[in-house]
Amino acid sequence: MGCMCGKEAVTINSRRFYVRSRLGEGGFSVVDLLEEARTHALFAMKRITCHGPADERLALREVEVMRALRHRHIVPLEEYCQITIGRHDQSQDTISEVLLIMPYYKRGSLQEKLDALKRRNERLAEGDIWRVFTGVLQAVQAMHRHDPPYSHRDIKPGNVMMDDAGEAILMDLGSASPARLQVTTRSEAQALQDEAAERCSMLFRPPELFSVEPGASIDERTDVWSLGCFLYAMAFGESPFEKVYQRGDSIALAVMSQNVSFPTHSYSVKLEECIRLCLVVNQMERPFIERVMEAAAL
Repeated sequence: MGCMCGKEAVTINSRRFYVRSRLGEGGFSVVDLLEEARTHALFAMKRITCHGPADERLALREVEVMRALRHRHIVPLEEYCQITIGRHDQSQDTISEVLLIMPYYKRGSLQEKLDALKRRNERLAEGDIWRVFTGVLQAVQAMHRHDPPYSHRDIKPGNVMMDDAGEAILMDLGSASPARLQVTTRSEAQALQDEAAERCSMLFRPPELFSVEPGASIDERTDVWSLGCFLYAMAFGESPFEKVYQRGDSIALAVMSQNVSFPTHSYSVKLEECIRLCLVVNQMERPFIERVMEAAAL
């Protein structure tokens, strides 16, 4: 796999791209807007800096998940490569970058749309909510039905892009991992809890990932809790635990006690019931994705 990366140009597998601007930055990566030299088509490039083998494994896991999942509501991987950029002076671990080339969605993320509506004191129409939610449900179902199943682990409006047709595209698979885990030791429990704290947004994180105990069984229903928070955020402009966060109170405690209130609204009873269906504290009593899809069916 050929890969060259200069200050303003990137070449992967004989495809040359020019960096046009910075689209965003996260805790583990930056995203740039690219223009392909030959076609002038626009793409997004996620640049993940890896400071050692553990970082490389996580970055390449994202590549693996993206290559394994081909679905119209999941962001496709156009190209990828890994390049070495140096070594740490002390450990001599390799410093590398993993570059992921993906489509560019000029309409931006669902979070940007929700923020714009909030500034105008408006809310999404219920028909639009169900349309987006159905697309995300189909994407998550594809992940859960994969053999072996994957969980996304960070479903939120900021990780859903809107394509030119207004369809939802689930992206940022950096937190995705095998869905079914049997936690046997305290060190495994702590490692999973630490990874969730780093990579799963707190306001959408399920109860079982706030406090992981030895003997815990984790499965794909972690995503179902996040889907409930996601649906709530589409309706009301914020996570059900946003006000807890703003007060500085314990989000973990609010999540564990299912402390969710609903503003006065004109949405259907069905929408509120679908949110409640997902927000079941005990993972073993929480429904699988197929039950949520039945509840959301128009």
